[in-house]
Formats: sequence, structure tokens, C-alpha cells
Amino acid sequence: MRPAIFPLLPDPGCLLLLLVSWLFNPARSEITSLDSGNIDDILNNADVALVNFYADWCRFSQMLHPIFEEASNVIKEEYPDKNQVVFARVDCDQHSDIAQRYRISKYPTLKLFRNGMMMKREYRGQRSVTAIADYIRQQKSNPIQEVQDLQEISSLDRSRRNIIGYFEQKDSDNYRTFERVANILHDDCVFLSAFGAISKAERFSGDNVIYKPPGENAPDMVYLGSLTNFDLIYAWTQDKCVPLVREITFENGEELTEEGLPFLILFHMKDDLESLEKFQQEVARQLIGEKGTINFLHADCDKFRHPLLHIQKTPADCPVIAIDSFRHMYVFPDFSDLSVPGKLKQFVLDLHSGKLHREFHHGPDPTDVAPGQPIQDLASSPPESSFQKLAPSEHRYTLLREKDEL
Repeated sequence: MRPAIFPLLPDPGCLLLLLVSWLFNPARSEITSLDSGNIDDILNNADVALVNFYADWCRFSQMLHPIFEEASNVIKEEYPDKNQVVFARVDCDQHSDIAQRYRISKYPTLKLFRNGMMMKREYRGQRSVTAIADYIRQQKSNPIQEVQDLQEISSLDRSRRNIIGYFEQKDSDNYRTFERVANILHDDCVFLSAFGAISKAERFSGDNVIYKPPGENAPDMVYLGSLTNFDLIYAWTQDKCVPLVREITFENGEELTEEGLPFLILFHMKDDLESLEKFQQEVARQLIGEKGTINFLHADCDKFRHPLLHIQKTPADCPVIAIDSFRHMYVFPDFSDLSVPGKLKQFVLDLHSGKLHREFHHGPDPTDVAPGQPIQDLASSPPESSFQKLAPSEHRYTLLREKDEL
């Protein structure tokens, strides 16, 4: 059967034909319907599970149903073991408790699970049989590159984050735990492994896992905990693979926007690593306590010219620091003030308190005006959010709610 691919806004006649065909020609395999009684058991026993969170009244959900089932048929021919890959669905109207548990904010939402653990990145690719099947094949591929000679380590791409495991043998609990971690974090780090005689020189005190951070001269970091304790090694690896300051791209913009946190962004030229390093250091020094209230990001000035123009800047002005609250954008006055103690933190606190918003509309707060100086109501119009445009589109999803931003 040929894969079915549909545009975002299909012809109503084609959609009707598809739905009729779907109703009267049942799929060769059933999609597992999840409810509060079976969801944990099914997901915990599945190596990989792709779950469609949908609502019957949502037209995008209706369009996806036959495509999702056909993709399931294709994959089940390649992975017949029922626990290797599971295609499942949740009717969010019937099971609102599950929808709330997984914070579903739009229909349809396709979330990936590994042995019961929900992956941070959901499926956002093309809604076609081919694309979904290819995505699952990618998830089932081995995320770890096996090293055949330790000389390969010296030629690693040091612009990437590399996690290397040295093991006596592949058939071991230590390696199986390492493999579980790699399956979850392979989008964030490069994972490599070496075994037996090849890895012996690096196993002077037993099996060993090290992290090679970006940068030719950056020193290695060694994992010192138990290699069979999944929670410990996962937490350590996640800390190394997922940086405090992440890069925003057009590929991950929707995902970052949907997290719902305002952006604190450094716009810098791609080769200006010095400004990026300063920003990373000051975020770690001044704003570590704000993690969870704002996303710390950096962006390529050339690629994100439009947001710069929004705040009346060009790549020639970079580096530039700004906040996008998803309602307005605010510019940090002077990049050279970045290292002034508390300056960057106050900029973020002023966002949370509403001061940035007030001052854009009414001028300086009275507490910031010198004694005896008249208070003026200086009306202004702050630039509207630019990155809000990267949020999930109503032409692709049924959006359930709007978020309130400063």
C-alpha cells in the first residue's frame, strides 16, 4: 500500500473519501487504546511507544487517524514483537485525567515513550505514513557508535558534546544502563563505546564513562557514581548534554516556545564564541535560581535577522541581549554591562515584576526618578513578540488555551 500524504489544508472531498475508506476498510492491526487502567502497564513494557493524544471533534485528529494506523501497520511488519514498538492513542475527552497528566495543550499531540518514560521531544514532523515510519525506525536504531580504535577518540568533533563509555564487555548491566541513557539523550549528545582489549587502557579502575565537552582544550569529566544506577547516571549525563544556555533554531523553535517560558536570548554572530561564553558564565553566576521561570537561549544573528529588526537592531549591532515574553520584546541596554554584578538578574526580575512592561508604556517607575524631578507619563509601544510566531500553528493543531505573558 502506498503511503498517504496530505497537505495541511486538504480538499474536503479528499478528506471525506479518506475517512470513508478508513471506516469501511479496517486496518490490519489495531491501535492500542489507553486508559487509566492500562496506560502504565502498556507503556512500561514497550521499548518504544508512540502515543496519539487526540479528540474526535478535532479535524486535524480526524485527518491523522488513518495515517497513524497505516504507519503502525508498516512498522509492525518490521518489528512484530508487540513490546518492541507500540502505537497507541488516548481519547482526551474521555480521559481528561491522562491529558492533564501529560500536559496536552493541543490536538493531535504525538508523544514518544521509552520503557514508560516520556521523552521531552514530541513528534513534530510531517504527518505522513513515510515520515512517521522513518521516525520510528530512527528511534529503534542504535544511538551508540562503537569505537574500533582509540585513535578515533582523538579525531572527534569537539564542537559536539561527547559521552564515551569504556566497558569490558557489551553483555553487561553497566552497558545496558549506558544504552538506556543514550536512547533518551542521543539528540543532545554523541554517544560512543569501546569494549574489551580496545577499551582496556581506559579501564584501569573498571568500566568507565567520561564526558568530553565542546572545545579542543576543554578537560574531560569522569562519572564517579554507580554504572548500574540508572537515575544517577541519567541525571549526570543530562546535566552534561543539556546546557543551561541552549541554542534556538528554526527546527526547535516550536518546541521551545511551547514550553511556555519567556526567552532570555543572546543574539551573536556564529563565530563570536567569546560573547557566548561571557553570557553563559553570567547566566550561571546570576540566574541559576531563575531556571524554570525563563529559558536561556542564544541565536545566530544572521539566521534571526527578523527578530533583530523587530527591536531595531541588525547583525552589525550584535552581540545583543533581549527578552521575548511572547507578548513584547525588551532589549538589555548595553551588552558591556553584562558582567556588572546583578545587572542581568535585575533585567529578568524586572520582567517578572512587570516593571519592563510598565516602563515601556508609562516611562520610568516613580522610584527610579531622582528627587525633585517631575514624573512624566511617556507613552510608548514596545515591540511585539517575534518568537511567538514559532509557536504551534492553528493551521496544524487545535490549540486548547492561550497563555498569559508579561
